[in-house]
Amino acid sequence: MIDLRWLREHPEAYERHLARRGLPPEERRDLIEAVLALDRRKRQVETRLQELQAERNRLSREIGFRKRQGEAVTDLLARVAELKDRVKEGEAELTRLERALEDRLALLPNLLAEDVPDGPDETHNRVEREVGARRDLPFPPKTHDELGARMGMDFARAARLSGARFVVLWSRLARLERALAQFMIDFHVREHGYTEVQVPYLVRARALFGTGQLPRFADDLFRTTDDYWLIPTAEVPLTNLVADEILEEAALPLRLVALTPCFRAEAGAAGRDTRGMIRQHQFDKVELVSVTTPECSREEHERMTACAEAVLQRLELPYRVVTLCAGDTGFAARKTYDLEVWLPGQGRWREISSCSDCGDFQARRMRARYRPTGEKRTRFVHTLNGSGVAVGRALVAVLENYQEADGSVVVPEVLRPYMDGLARLEPDG
Repeated sequence: MIDLRWLREHPEAYERHLARRGLPPEERRDLIEAVLALDRRKRQVETRLQELQAERNRLSREIGFRKRQGEAVTDLLARVAELKDRVKEGEAELTRLERALEDRLALLPNLLAEDVPDGPDETHNRVEREVGARRDLPFPPKTHDELGARMGMDFARAARLSGARFVVLWSRLARLERALAQFMIDFHVREHGYTEVQVPYLVRARALFGTGQLPRFADDLFRTTDDYWLIPTAEVPLTNLVADEILEEAALPLRLVALTPCFRAEAGAAGRDTRGMIRQHQFDKVELVSVTTPECSREEHERMTACAEAVLQRLELPYRVVTLCAGDTGFAARKTYDLEVWLPGQGRWREISSCSDCGDFQARRMRARYRPTGEKRTRFVHTLNGSGVAVGRALVAVLENYQEADGSVVVPEVLRPYMDGLARLEPDG
């Protein structure tokens, strides 16, 4: 949520942020003016209510004075009754305006960090570094779904069960995916100091509002008939653990990690990545969330990104780090780093992790605050989230980068303890 007081004082500055995000001029102005108009009307009603209340208080004092003097007060009582009705009407209008204002504010995206590169789409993202050598395969590389077809990657049965964008993994591949997930969780807990949390996979709308998925992105989510929502990422329940709370500064940073399934309708992905496991309705992901102070959020962003990178380094997968440009940065983020892994079967880089600094944007929506040491006042926390990493895409990356000419796949060294020492997955037949 944007700071309303700041927006009131700096509408031109915020319009420039919206322009960087690619919103056309008329839409930018309409978004801002709709909020400011409601804000003006709300403050007018508040002022009127204060005046009415002051008048009621004055009349109450005059009634008391007249009674002590033995004078009639019928006329004053009638005026007080009239004021009471007007106050009631004003309070109802104020409540309506407050709700309308919150609804409008909820549609405004986060402010961008100043060092986010300009650009309308992913073609303008800035590559920061490339890590690890791409393997020079002496044979035409296969895609993960071609390799998986002979190892238990079953899209046909998944389609009969659930339709498109689902997969069933059998035996060795199921075990390899579980090994990846267990390795990531252990790694972040033991070496990076994250606290493992088991969270619900069903949440109320308020939680999705808090992290910014609602109301704008409802079409990308799955909703049950009794008003629960399936989580699109563990970011939602993890971040909302501090909703409506006041934390002590000494408890920060709070670093949490969870392994959960993620559920996404992929409403805007028609025709994209229809083959394989790249874009699924259901997939597992290890999610990192940090809650910290404003002074530490930039440093925490770099740290979180390094933690996600370390997973790929241990898996010895070639990857690169890119800073998303303004037009590609998510609604709730002020700055995002994407980690893109090299897939030789596809001959391209694909996102495997996204690490975002949201500043106080989510905290304002969740009313999550902390009390600085030695102070009485409270401040909004800063929240960050990142994939540490997407398990299904890590499986894809391992299959394509560790493939051999005969269709077998070498198991990365770091995963073998989770596979009872198994060093290679052999294809069927």
